[in-house]
Amino acid sequence: MSPSPERRPRGRPREDKFQKDSDAKTNQSLEKALSLLKVLSHHDGLTLTALADEAGLPVSSTHRLLGTLSAHDLVACDDLTQKWSIGIEALRIGMAFQRRNKILLAARPLMTELMEATGETVNMAMLDGYEIVFISQVECQEPIRAFFRIGERRAIHASGIGKALLAEMTASRIDVFLNTRALTRFTAATITEPNALRENLSLIRERGWSIDDEEANPGMRCVAAAIFNEFGEAHAGISLSGPSTRLTVERLPSLGLRVHETADRLSKLTGGHLLA
Repeated sequence: MSPSPERRPRGRPREDKFQKDSDAKTNQSLEKALSLLKVLSHHDGLTLTALADEAGLPVSSTHRLLGTLSAHDLVACDDLTQKWSIGIEALRIGMAFQRRNKILLAARPLMTELMEATGETVNMAMLDGYEIVFISQVECQEPIRAFFRIGERRAIHASGIGKALLAEMTASRIDVFLNTRALTRFTAATITEPNALRENLSLIRERGWSIDDEEANPGMRCVAAAIFNEFGEAHAGISLSGPSTRLTVERLPSLGLRVHETADRLSKLTGGHLLA
C-alpha cells in the first residue's frame, strides 16, 4: 500500500516563498493605506504632497493608494482645492461602531442637558488599553471653550475621564499600568509620581468624580465620572471641560456632583450599575 500524502491542517493554506512575499507586500500596502486614512482623519483636507509628507510616503505611492481608497469612497478629492479628505463610505463604516455601542445614542440628551446646565462643553470617552479615545462631544457656545476631535486619544493619567476610569480598575491592573508605562509630563501640574497618582485615584474612588486640574493643558480644567456597564465595569466616562477661569476651585465640588449624577443616570439607562 502506498503511503498516504501528508495532510495539512485544515483552514491553513500551504506556505511558499511566493505566498509569503505576496502577503508581505499586501500587508505593507494595507498598512500604508490605513496610515493615510489616519492622517486624513486629523485634517479637514490635505493636498497630495502634504498628505504624502505627513504620512512619510512617496508621492507616487500615495497617489496610487488614494486611487484605490477613492474607488471605495473611503477618501475624496475636492476638484477645486485639489485637497483630499475622508470619504462618505468611512462615515458608514464608523456608524457601525455607533450602532454597536448603544451608549452613544442614549448619552446625547443627557450630555446636552449637562452642557445647558453648566454652560461648558461635555465629552464622552472610552478606554482603549491605557489611553482614552473621545467618542462624542456637545460643545457649549462660549467663545473660549474646550474642544476635542472625535477619535482623539489622551494619556489616561493626565485626563479627567482617564483618571476616573483608572480609579475603578483593580489594584493589580493599576500596578501593571504603573510598572509598564511612564507617567509623561504634559504641564507643570501633571501627576508623574506613582504614589501621588495612587493617592489621587483613592480620592477619586471615594468621592465618585475626578479632576484634570490643568494636568493636560495649561489653563483648562475638566471634571469627570465613570460610566458602568451591566457587569459593573467602568467602560466609559463623561466629563465637562472649560477654562480654569470659569471652572473655578469653588465650583468644582458642585460640578463634580452634577457630572457624577449624569454618569450614574447614564449607567442605569444603558443597563449598567456600580458593583457594591
